[in-house]
Amino acid sequence: MSKNISKLSGRIGLKNNLFQKISDSSLSSKNGVGITEIKEITDKYHVGASTVHGAESFYEFLRPEHRVKKAFVCNGSACMCAGTQGSLKKKLQEKLGNDKVGEMFCLGHCYENHAFHYDGENYAGSDINKIDEIIKGQKIDQEKFFSKSFATTSFLMDNKLSSIDQFKENLNKFIKTDKKEIIKSLLSSNLTGRGGAGFPTGMKWDFCSKTKSEKKYVVCNADEGDSGAFSDRYLLEDQPLKVLFAMIICGYAIGSDEGVLYIRGEYPKSIEAINGCINELKDKKLLGKDILGTKFSFDLNICIGQGAYICGEETALIASIEGRRAEVDVRPPFPVTEGLYKKPTVVNNVESLAAATGILLNGANKFSAIGNKKSAGTKLVCLDSFFKNPGVYEIEMGTPMKKIFHEIGGGFKEPVKALQIGGPLGGVVPLEIAESLNLDFQEFTKAGFMLGHASVVCIPNHFKMFDYIHHLFDFTAEESCGKCFPGRLGSYRGKEMFDQAKKKENKIPLKLLNELLETMKKGCLCALCGAIPVPISNILKYFGDEIKSDIKA
Repeated sequence: MSKNISKLSGRIGLKNNLFQKISDSSLSSKNGVGITEIKEITDKYHVGASTVHGAESFYEFLRPEHRVKKAFVCNGSACMCAGTQGSLKKKLQEKLGNDKVGEMFCLGHCYENHAFHYDGENYAGSDINKIDEIIKGQKIDQEKFFSKSFATTSFLMDNKLSSIDQFKENLNKFIKTDKKEIIKSLLSSNLTGRGGAGFPTGMKWDFCSKTKSEKKYVVCNADEGDSGAFSDRYLLEDQPLKVLFAMIICGYAIGSDEGVLYIRGEYPKSIEAINGCINELKDKKLLGKDILGTKFSFDLNICIGQGAYICGEETALIASIEGRRAEVDVRPPFPVTEGLYKKPTVVNNVESLAAATGILLNGANKFSAIGNKKSAGTKLVCLDSFFKNPGVYEIEMGTPMKKIFHEIGGGFKEPVKALQIGGPLGGVVPLEIAESLNLDFQEFTKAGFMLGHASVVCIPNHFKMFDYIHHLFDFTAEESCGKCFPGRLGSYRGKEMFDQAKKKENKIPLKLLNELLETMKKGCLCALCGAIPVPISNILKYFGDEIKSDIKA
């Protein structure tokens, strides 16, 4: 069935993609997609009404109960640990009404907390003190994340592609370069995907270039909304040309003429920045037909996510664009051979694309010389508000985490007992162990953790680890796509155990909990439900004494 929907949706293509049509129709109505709109969509795309209803009901932002809210507080791990959201929610409820304030997952303001969304914009820090001006529609000055490179050679934060003229000059150079040389450069750089999976980026481009097809796609995964990570925000808003450049060059190298950026709806400024950049490139004839007088044509589109964390997984993201429910697909086949609309597709996340541009501009040898073969180059590291110097930093792989925490981050504002590194699916690392590690994907994995996006969320001494596990299960139960049995049932069963313990109705059966975690780890289709046992197991191992009163052996 999904293959049929993919092919039918592909008849229309990216410019008027089915997902955007469903989103627009739903958001323009108080009660969702109406009968008339459904008839219009099903006639145009030749899909059933169940497909439209199924997709619409999946996304949080498209649900009628969401649209009646006026404001949303961030419920990400960083804001939770900072303890800012309770008082923030109360203030918003006093202004707007108790039933008009909802929640959104991580708004990417982990460096200042107090984050909330109102009328299509994100606010944080001291912005709540100006809520009257915000409600009146007045523009207010907002604090920007701090960013700095500590790399000998900057690949992600340099100014080598900060103007349209620089973009044009380099584009003209690389679309006249042998395609095999471009891919060879990425392969020799040892760049691995910066989203956490760690697959070599050059291999994706290489495999896709060798796959025979009359149509191919390039997809930028900008829907990875890990709590504590605001690196995608930095790149999309401050370095958009780096991201777009890599997408165009990827299109040239693999034989594609079209790409799409799937951007989180929670990041309105990122959408605005990328949209402005695309329009400028089109005005300058650097996107579209016959770029710079060559025979190479390439166009870019934006697809706006509607509040589903699972879309950070590449097959769920593809399903979303196609207008299907954003459920994870079994692999193989992999997207490089059968991806968007069942055509060969390269899916790279934001940082991987920006790094690819940095490699092309600065040289693969300089990138591969940093760190080691499997953890090469530089990495963006996000430090949250518990650090004296919160912000996003470009740091060389192999750098001691202790140096990152204390020299770059300036140490902690208050005592911290653990760090969740790599988002909600990353490991929960006791501080003393984290300080003994280096910025290295394999080293983290060997130690039983996960580096992932390298986002750092601090867990202060006073925060209860019971509440942290409950938060992780709650998040997983809410965001699971529901396709596989271990993920769908396991996440809810875990939440149920901790709900009952919190209410003092039952203690948590440790044997059953461990069996549940092992089943999820081995049986889930994707990293969301399959990796959530990592941080939970870490807490049970290192902080078990904190929750022993709630555990039944």
